[in-house]
Amino acid sequence: MQITSERNRSRTGRKGRSAARKRHSALRFPYISRKISTFDLLGEEGLSIIEQNADTILKETGMRFTGDPEILDLFRQAGADVQDTLVRFEPGHPRSIVQASAPRQFVQHARNPDNNVVIGGNNVVLCPSFGPPFIQDLDEGRRYGKLSDFQNLVRIHQMIPWLHHSGGVVCEPTDIATNKRHLDMQLGHFRFSDRACFGALIGADRATDSVRMARILFGDDFVDDNCVLYSVANTNAPLVLDVAMSGALKTYAANNQAVACTPWTVAGAMSPCTVAGTLAQILAEALAVCALTQLVRPGAPCLMGSFATAMSMQSGAPTFGNPEGMKLVLCAGQLARRLGVPFHTVGSLSSSKMPDSQAGQESASGLIAAILAGANFINHATGWLEGGLVTGYEKTIIDADLCGKIINFCQGVDLSNEALALEAIMEVGPGSHFLSSQHTLNNFEDAFYRSGICDSNSYEQWHAEGRLDAMQRANKIWKTYLAEYEEPLLPKDKHEALEEYVHRRKTSMPDRHY
Repeated sequence: MQITSERNRSRTGRKGRSAARKRHSALRFPYISRKISTFDLLGEEGLSIIEQNADTILKETGMRFTGDPEILDLFRQAGADVQDTLVRFEPGHPRSIVQASAPRQFVQHARNPDNNVVIGGNNVVLCPSFGPPFIQDLDEGRRYGKLSDFQNLVRIHQMIPWLHHSGGVVCEPTDIATNKRHLDMQLGHFRFSDRACFGALIGADRATDSVRMARILFGDDFVDDNCVLYSVANTNAPLVLDVAMSGALKTYAANNQAVACTPWTVAGAMSPCTVAGTLAQILAEALAVCALTQLVRPGAPCLMGSFATAMSMQSGAPTFGNPEGMKLVLCAGQLARRLGVPFHTVGSLSSSKMPDSQAGQESASGLIAAILAGANFINHATGWLEGGLVTGYEKTIIDADLCGKIINFCQGVDLSNEALALEAIMEVGPGSHFLSSQHTLNNFEDAFYRSGICDSNSYEQWHAEGRLDAMQRANKIWKTYLAEYEEPLLPKDKHEALEEYVHRRKTSMPDRHY
């Protein structure tokens, strides 16, 4: 009986420790409050040259805003030189517009207030992959995404403790008509996640649907005064903003919702094949588009964005995780801080077709560079493969583990008395070990980051447990997330009102598949 009792206590202790580990791994904060410095690649002289060159581009070359005469009138009334669709600015003019009213920091509200994110300052928000038409997993391989995949990815992201944002087009639901799928996606984020999310990006009509659905969920008065949707306005580099992007920008800015003004550049094709030349173009485009948000509504939250990488001079394809891309994001972060608005960029990008060594190397380079650049919002932090054509289920889990490590890194060095451990060092003394010291016993549960993907066991134990590689372990994890997912409570009246809006809008127009 004595032996049985001790065994039971031992089992109970193991279970208790296992439960404690699970609780610890599930701990999450709504966003990162970084305690580490940025890495500044350029000095004052270099930054000043880039800023002067951006001013020269906007004065001498200008930027085109196509398809919307109202935008041209806004610029004309603000004092810019407008000729047809080409807008030119005097040096310093767009910067003065931005700095006069754009907030340095703002809150994006989630339907669960515990998940509100603060964007700007020393804060970082990690967001999953955006835009791929294909999805991939070990079970079924690469295929077009469907609405069921979109919904499952939202559920998985909700379960990942290292993500802070539900995102936007986590994959394209290609089984839904092109002109209607934004409604199902917005409903999916509002229903299956209680974190902050994107609104639809392409065109004023779709953006208006997102705003109206947000008003159903949050209430008119709340949306009038608070940011509840995040969006991106990508330029058509070089130096063009078309009506699909500007229409959504105007809608969101007019409703006080966030717009990340983001030049999308592949150096060598859409910008010069040099870091310095591309930086000047990025800054010129971002300045003009950020200024537009403030002309639409002074004080509307905007971010300076940068999606910049290099191209393969052999094939013409975009490449990721390259040193040029790392330099571009580091310097763009410096330029955003000097402008005085939050910085939006991208993270775990890869050209690889599978979550293999290439994907790991490229993704880690991109995410670490974004963190060191001081990014406040990092899109594509998980899941991105094949140059943005694919969201990978296993890649999502592997990247999420990297995000967990990054979050730990951003906490900096703990200098509390417990962390300094001086008493423990004196207790153990020369020639002994810390394995059984009281300090180790007190802290071993959460002393170090514990990876859910990496296997540090012996070869024999790894072999006995099935010889799983990282992809196979990730496959088990995302399936566990789906099995354990619980839908966050959405009040019935809100749910029904959102469903009714989506049904009404979808039945009001014929399907389009282009």
